[in-house]
Amino acid sequence: MTMVNRIGRHSDLVHSMADTVGVDLGDALLDGRLAPDELRSAVLRCTGCEAAEVCGQWLADNADSNPDAAPGYCRNADLFARLQD
Repeated sequence: MTMVNRIGRHSDLVHSMADTVGVDLGDALLDGRLAPDELRSAVLRCTGCEAAEVCGQWLADNADSNPDAAPGYCRNADLFARLQD
C-alpha cells in the first residue's frame, strides 16, 4: 500500500470513528475546538495503529448503535472524547 493510500484509508477511519461516536469534525474545525493540524495529527496517529482491520470491523458492528466512546485501543479516543464535550 502506498503512503498516499495508507493516509487516505486512515483518514477515512478517523472520520468514520468520529461520525460513529457523534463527533462532527467539520463543526469542530469551524468553531475552533479542533485545529487543522490536530486533525492531520489524528490521521497520522491512526496510520501507526496496528488494529486497522479490527477498527474497521468495530465501525461496521457499531454503525447503528451510537456508542458513547471510541474503543480503548483507538489512538484518537482522547481527542474524540474531548470533542464530544
